[in-house]
Amino acid sequence: MKTILAFAGSNSSTSINHQLVLYAAAKLLKHQAKVIRLTDYPLPLFGEDLEKIEGYPKLLHELLQEIKTADALMVSVNEHNGTVSAFFKNTLDWLSRIEYKFLQGKKVFLMSTSDGKRGALSALEYVEGVLPRFGCDTVFTFRLPMFTTNFKEGKLIDVALQQEIEQEIWEFENSI
Repeated sequence: MKTILAFAGSNSSTSINHQLVLYAAAKLLKHQAKVIRLTDYPLPLFGEDLEKIEGYPKLLHELLQEIKTADALMVSVNEHNGTVSAFFKNTLDWLSRIEYKFLQGKKVFLMSTSDGKRGALSALEYVEGVLPRFGCDTVFTFRLPMFTTNFKEGKLIDVALQQEIEQEIWEFENSI
């Protein structure tokens, strides 16, 4: 059994993307999930001057170690004003500075959700395009539109969306 590190790219304490990660992680059948919150690894706003003066934060090293020891990743990204959140982008910036290919050989199941009809599609497409630069092997994707309509009491209520995410998770698990 392999370990899949699962987290949302949101810093909200009521993150719908974190709820989606919890749901998806519970659907894993062949592997175990380790769910974390990126807010447990607070990083200052990245800047080259800060990097030169203070180096890499201790919590960045810890997060990188979590990623390196995982066999694969499950990530749900949120969207702010049509793009990825500054919080998640900052995390990617720090990780790629400490080790550019920090996802080398990792398979990634990438998700997004929002209350809109597009389900944070712009953020999903951005991250899907960026992650391969950091060395990830494969990116599987799932997008959940209209979160509050389609997700109730910790469950997806739309049967077609349930089938879609379960199929994507099945393919993801079999690829690991």
